[in-house]
Amino acid sequence: MPASPPFTAVKDGVRVVLRVAPGAARNRMGGLVRGADGRAALKVSVTAAPDRGQGNAALIKLLSRAWRVPKGAITIAAGAATRRKVVHVAGDPRELLGRLRQSLDGTHG
Repeated sequence: MPASPPFTAVKDGVRVVLRVAPGAARNRMGGLVRGADGRAALKVSVTAAPDRGQGNAALIKLLSRAWRVPKGAITIAAGAATRRKVVHVAGDPRELLGRLRQSLDGTHG
């Protein structure tokens, strides 16, 4: 497992590095994985296909539920058309980091 979580606090929220598996058997938050570049990423699986934004919409819905934030607070900051994405979660960085770390404790990867 990577040494550090894939979360970075920014002025208006938190950035999270994800490794997304579209077209999966079920929607699921996975554990931490290490990318080819050695950086940590949170593995997430969604049942939606990566077609016309359906996979990204399903991803935002899953993250919203898992992290207990409004869907409108989550935007894809980088990688909208790739499996490796960076999402921005708007809000108080300190509170969000606590929630995100807590969500990792309940994941299985």
